Order: sequence, then structure tokens, then C-alpha cells
Amino acid sequence: MVIIMENDQEKYERAKKQVEDEKGWYTHLFIYIVINTLLQLFYGGLFDDGSITGYMPWWVHLTTPFFWGLGLLGHWIKVFKRIRVNTFYKNWEERKIKEFMEEEDEEFAQRTKNRTTRNRNT
Repeated sequence: MVIIMENDQEKYERAKKQVEDEKGWYTHLFIYIVINTLLQLFYGGLFDDGSITGYMPWWVHLTTPFFWGLGLLGHWIKVFKRIRVNTFYKNWEERKIKEFMEEEDEEFAQRTKNRTTRNRNT
């Protein structure tokens, strides 16, 4: 019964994280739409009657939506397709943690051994 409850808790935590990730993506999308709409209005000369934006090349209007859109696409893939790019880093992190814990255990064993040897000699 305890195993089933732990399983349900793990499922709940995963589901909660997925909902938070999706909420983050939708927030990202909303900000993308608002900011890029304002930028396009600015580039169109709505705010300055073209006094500043009239000197910008045509491609400047597309750079922010394009590159930010690539980032948004990557965020979507990560959240909805559950493709984890950082699997290598997670495995590396776990290996390093294990390595440091083993080193600490060895150092502790060595210090304990040295204390025992010193106490016998005195």
C-alpha cells in the first residue's frame, strides 16, 4: 500500500510539473504576441510618425519575431513533445554527485582511521 501511495505522489509531482511547464509556455507565447505586436506598430511608424523607423532597413522588422519565434518553438518542443535536451547534463550531474559523495566517504574513513591509530599510540 505504501508503494502505491508513493507512486501516486510521483505521478502527481510529474503532472504538476507538466502543468507548470505548459503554463510557462503559454505565458511565453502571450508575451511574444504582445511585444512583437507593439514592435510592429513601432516599426510601422505609429508612435513616431516614421521619424526613427523610416531609416531602418526592411529586414529589421523581422529579426525579433523570427529569432524569438525560434526560441518559442524550442520551448514548445521541450514542453509538449517532452524532448529532453539536458539528459546528458542530468546524467553527468548525478555521476558527479555520486563521485563527490564517495570521495567524502573515503576522506571520512581515512580521518577515522587516523584518529583510531593516534589513540592507540598514546
